[in-house]
Amino acid sequence: QVQLVESGGDLVQPGGSLRVSCAASGSFFSINDMAWYRQGPGKQREWVATISSGGSTSYRGSVKGRFTISRDNAKNTVYLQMNSLKPEDTAVYYCNADIKLRDTRWSNSYWGQGTQVTVSS
Repeated sequence: QVQLVESGGDLVQPGGSLRVSCAASGSFFSINDMAWYRQGPGKQREWVATISSGGSTSYRGSVKGRFTISRDNAKNTVYLQMNSLKPEDTAVYYCNADIKLRDTRWSNSYWGQGTQVTVSS
């Protein structure tokens, strides 16, 4: 059974910084792309950033230059460093990973349970 567990969510003041983490555990062969999504109050879930197994990254426009996604493949963990936080960044942040259970071309998408980030004074 594969599990993704996020941590690090907190209440932070506007302009502040926060790092959230997501660790994958269980039995699997490899992890392809890892990504962060978020869902603000009354909004649909939206993509935030993606990092490939090789380290290539991409970001949604509103977080580019403020957020940095990274991963530690040895720890099966992905991070999202968030700087210059704004109230509109308030959301539940979800981790997503594309994981191969075996050495085949097939993979499955897994989600974490989410971690709350609140930006407020």
